[in-house]
Amino acid sequence: MRILLLGPNRPSLSVFFESRGDSVLCYDGRITVDMAIVKEADWLISYGYRFLICREVLEKFGQQAINLHISYLPWNRGADPNIWSFLENTPKGVTIHRLGHEIDNGEIIAQKEVVFVNEQETLRSSYEKLTKEIEELFCCVWDSLLKGLIKSRRQEPGGSFHKSKDKEKYLPLLLQGWDTPVGYLIGKAL
Repeated sequence: MRILLLGPNRPSLSVFFESRGDSVLCYDGRITVDMAIVKEADWLISYGYRFLICREVLEKFGQQAINLHISYLPWNRGADPNIWSFLENTPKGVTIHRLGHEIDNGEIIAQKEVVFVNEQETLRSSYEKLTKEIEELFCCVWDSLLKGLIKSRRQEPGGSFHKSKDKEKYLPLLLQGWDTPVGYLIGKAL
């Protein structure tokens, strides 16, 4: 099987696919339906991808286009879900969902809530924890997803959505950059 993994290089997922005999191509640029990498792929997996995926590409893949998102949807759709989960003190977790025509609105395949009890946890360490959780969840459900054993479900109404520029007014709160303790950020955007 040929997997197109959109977003930054994810070595652990590449190793996972290759260990199964699948070929994987990681790509972080804009894609179009007429590109060879799109035409040849069987599955499209978006994970930390920063571009909108056009309708033609989504239609080419249909149910075989999914996203790995480090938030507990419907909370924190869009950009920077980790930081927003603390700034707005919303549920934290990871979600695998089908890609649709709206950002992070597709049907949920699997999700897991992740609890952070240590307020000294940093944005960096919480991101690393969420990354580990989403990759483990994906590896656990992939075979069932391929076999059609997972019934996806609609997202609950509500939640939140953020664009990259929305965090600009909160950047002064990141006193230590990505090493800022999350306890300092909890509820600051409410």
